[in-house]
Amino acid sequence: MNLILLGAPGAGKGTLAAYLIEKMGVPSVSTGNILREAIANNTPLGAKAKQFMDAGQLVPDRLVIDLLKDRIAEDDCKNGFILDGFPRTIPQAEELDKIANIDCALSLEVPDEVIEGRMTGRRVCLKCGATYHIVANPPKQENTCDNCAEPLHIRKDDKAEVVKSRLATYHEQTEPLKEYYGKQGKVKSIDGTQGIEETKRLAEKALGL
Repeated sequence: MNLILLGAPGAGKGTLAAYLIEKMGVPSVSTGNILREAIANNTPLGAKAKQFMDAGQLVPDRLVIDLLKDRIAEDDCKNGFILDGFPRTIPQAEELDKIANIDCALSLEVPDEVIEGRMTGRRVCLKCGATYHIVANPPKQENTCDNCAEPLHIRKDDKAEVVKSRLATYHEQTEPLKEYYGKQGKVKSIDGTQGIEETKRLAEKALGL
């Protein structure tokens, strides 16, 4: 099965993808990783991508698609793959359709206010990397890491104004993909507010695993 996970930032796509990779026995294909590997290996496509990135520009969709085409042709993708971070726009989805048949777009539905609560409540320890949540998983002592007693911090991406901006971008650019794949009869939506284990169960049911 060739699968795309849809959902707003903070909806839980990363956690679900990690589970489905194990469950389905297929790789996660990340365009970010592909780009980094191509640049590190100094492939012809990697060299082209590096020119854009060094100039502070976005890598063109066409170049990303060419890199993706090479990646999904590898042996580990012959039984399917889960796309991570792509497509983000309808033009990208249209290009993707030219090189791969997407079997399902699994949409993780979580209201904005729930996502804002999840993300703005996160706290991290910069010393040991421990992660907390002021409601769901608070430290024993307020704003202090249980492991090393260091003060906890709010990551830049978890600040309220950044979260709202990322959600606005998602609704404008990426959410229309639900309609795009819906017209193809490929969208399955699940409730992502029910906790990790229930979300896994709903995903398995939706995908027939």
